[in-house]
Amino acid sequence: MSSDENKNDKPNRRDFLKKAAAIGLGAAVGGTALRRPRRASAQIALPKAPMPRRPFGRSGIKVSTLSLGGMFDILNNRLMLAKALEWGIDYWDTAEGYGGGRSEEGIGRWFARNPDTRKQVFLVTKLSLRRGTDFTPRLEECLKRLHTDYIDLLFVHGISGINEMDPGLESWSQAMKKAGKLRLFGFSTHSNMEDCLEGAARLPWIDGIMFTYNYRLMHEPRMKAAVEACYRAGIGLTAMKTQGGGPVKSDSESEIEMAGRFMRKGFTDHQARLMAVWEDKRIASICSQMPNLTIMATNAAAAVDQTRLSQSDRAMLAQYARETCSDYCAGCSRLCSEVIGIKVPINDVMRCLMYAHSYQDLMLARSTFETLPAQTRALLDRLDFNEAERSCPRNLPIGRMMKEATNLLA
Repeated sequence: MSSDENKNDKPNRRDFLKKAAAIGLGAAVGGTALRRPRRASAQIALPKAPMPRRPFGRSGIKVSTLSLGGMFDILNNRLMLAKALEWGIDYWDTAEGYGGGRSEEGIGRWFARNPDTRKQVFLVTKLSLRRGTDFTPRLEECLKRLHTDYIDLLFVHGISGINEMDPGLESWSQAMKKAGKLRLFGFSTHSNMEDCLEGAARLPWIDGIMFTYNYRLMHEPRMKAAVEACYRAGIGLTAMKTQGGGPVKSDSESEIEMAGRFMRKGFTDHQARLMAVWEDKRIASICSQMPNLTIMATNAAAAVDQTRLSQSDRAMLAQYARETCSDYCAGCSRLCSEVIGIKVPINDVMRCLMYAHSYQDLMLARSTFETLPAQTRALLDRLDFNEAERSCPRNLPIGRMMKEATNLLA
């Protein structure tokens, strides 16, 4: 950082760093489990600078640039919701499948006890096609659990191809909007993101997308073009998996050097990865799993600070991405999932390993693994993945990793 940059550091960041040293902020900022979090002090406070807000596509709605991911035990930790609102984090993300509905139920209990806050929150939930196409009764159950009459944005959960967003879903979403139960409609995706984004840009009824986006992927030419197409189409974009953690966890000299570099500049490497995504103004918000106040305070401080990364900072992230390329699954399952004669959700298994190794959250890894078809799980350590490995542009040892998933998560 130049001397001019140091002079222009905002006082609120200096204040925060003093508090951070006192309360031990700077812990890993990746997502964690649907588990009871360690209790954090209710006295944690952030500077009073407002949380930045950005337009969500063509909707006319402005959302907080940091979104609270609901994949934690909200039922037993509603203090998190109170602090989120206090700190300006009013984009809340959940899903019918998180904790078997417990995430939605926890938010619903909050709204039941604090009804005046419902209009403050941009509320997102998700329905999965894997559970069937009976969306109407399942939406009603979501509304009941969430203790609300409407959802601000409903995502079809985790699509891997734009063909899943068929005309039937268009008709259904329009009917739900007319009935006042939905404001916006779209999808989330961990797999084949570029394909899904490119296709969505041609569908005028897609209002929002949540997709994997981070310092590893944001410079890929096809990803850049797909994001731009959606942005020009007026689709609201939410980034997830912004830490870029992979299914393989390896120590790297670059990681140690990078962490030290950013700490000397007043923030962590985890915060730097968030900042890299926020610098893309086309991204309306980052959805982050923040299961305790320490992590939420760390992320919120990064959002409020709005420090820009220098060219050398970005180069450091790019260097680290190159060095650890073979640790990271980029979600291009179209290349590997069908080359063995049987369709296997290799990308989903990789995501489970990422939860185990990068998030260090074995409970979340196992609960996600259990959602995969039982027949698929039983085959993982028996199939020949040689062709899949040859098709992988990152040279991931897919066969070994599928066996590891069976041993670790089954």
